[in-house]
Amino acid sequence: MELTPQTRLAELLEAHPFLTDWLVDYAPAFDKLKSPVLRQTLGRVATLEMAAEMAAIPLDTLLADLSEVIAVQSGEPGDRSAGPAPVDSAAGGGDEPEQEPDEIDPARLETLKGIIRDLHAGTAVEELKSRFADLLADVSPTEISRMEQQLISEGLPTEQVQGLCDVHVRVFRDSLDAQEKVETPPGHPVHTFQAENAALRQVVEDLNRILSGLGEEPSADAFGAVRDELGARLEALGQIDRHYLRKENQLFPVLESKGVSGPPQVMWAIHDQIRRDLKELRSAFEAGDAATLAGRGPAVTEQIIEMIYKEENILHPMAMEILNVADWARIYDGEEEVGFALVDRGSEWTPPESVLRQAAEGSEAEPTAALPLDTGLLSLEQINLLLTHLPVDVSFVDENDEVRYYSDSPDRLFTRTPAVIGRTVQNCHPPDSVHMVNAILDAFRSGEQDTAEFWIQMKGRFVHIRYFAMRDAEGEYRGCLEVSQDVTGIRALEGERRLLEWESDS
Repeated sequence: MELTPQTRLAELLEAHPFLTDWLVDYAPAFDKLKSPVLRQTLGRVATLEMAAEMAAIPLDTLLADLSEVIAVQSGEPGDRSAGPAPVDSAAGGGDEPEQEPDEIDPARLETLKGIIRDLHAGTAVEELKSRFADLLADVSPTEISRMEQQLISEGLPTEQVQGLCDVHVRVFRDSLDAQEKVETPPGHPVHTFQAENAALRQVVEDLNRILSGLGEEPSADAFGAVRDELGARLEALGQIDRHYLRKENQLFPVLESKGVSGPPQVMWAIHDQIRRDLKELRSAFEAGDAATLAGRGPAVTEQIIEMIYKEENILHPMAMEILNVADWARIYDGEEEVGFALVDRGSEWTPPESVLRQAAEGSEAEPTAALPLDTGLLSLEQINLLLTHLPVDVSFVDENDEVRYYSDSPDRLFTRTPAVIGRTVQNCHPPDSVHMVNAILDAFRSGEQDTAEFWIQMKGRFVHIRYFAMRDAEGEYRGCLEVSQDVTGIRALEGERRLLEWESDS
């Protein structure tokens, strides 16, 4: 085979299996190729150009050495072409179509959907496992994801899938347990998710131990004896929100861009249920309600552990199979803005320079000329400064319901990351609030309404949220503007201030 900068590692290793051991000995960076999972996931998108960059080896040297060892080991001429490397769509550049994951047998998929339909109709899990033992023995995470996606697209309510999600996993658990675990280097988004999961498991174990010590009918003395320890574990467990926010705002948008939206919707709904349950536990703790903590706590921690299982055995393997290096770079890029749960992000893996370079080249040009507005002239820099210095959060959704902009001010009220841009606004909200989003947008689009407003209490602040229909000069609906403002201080104002008085920190 001809070796080029764009030859995929998986393709090369399939043609010449002996190269796996050779590469592992060739450079420490290739030690990861010992993992069959990585060979079949990252290897499908990693090119020799990327491999050379990761190993800090000149591309021409790597191509020459590979060509030589292939010729020696197999007797084949190791043809290579090291000319200028074309833009690699899998690395995030160019206008080439995205690489599609391996095709899934439609007949297998239909059978899997039939199993889940029978499950929802009341057939026992063990009966289904017995009836479809051969098929269920090697079901892949991607097949499970595609199956759920198609069922939701065909009309199975997301709420039903959510309600039986744990039962679905029971059907496929034997196969999922048998698969090789995903391994990624520290710094890779999946490694960070899994490191957080390990830390969260430990917090859950500690919390369960403390709760079990309270007994079936906890006394005030028993609660008092563990109050500080219990409070510390609940506070630590609250960091799970950062873990879920990164899934919802970084990973899910990229999966949706690949056509995988159903499973993320189901997971998001479960996230919100866990959030509500943890809020109930924290309230019980503050009230000294040991009975509620002992009674409800184990069920909540079980939900958390089940979600960890779904992530590590379905979500992560599926994502590793269908996302490419540029996708992971996009996920990585916004992670720090959301933050991490109980761990720090590693530094062994960072997006390849070639991917970052292509991304930078795509956004280099920034016109400085003034743009004529209705009532003035502003440069792009001035417009950006103006929007990010407004005392409100601004988000814009266009007429196609796609998020086009948000003001990235330092004190945003609600989490936003660059991954939200281009995402359908319905996918930016928990499933149980999408009906309200659609009601607002439908009323705006039809001309029935022009504004909608809400106000909520959030972390001790009073937040005012308003939505405005945006229409052009002809009255055509062009999108929706969301404006959120912390009005706690405004509501507290009294009397008048007519003279200049600077606020003082002293």
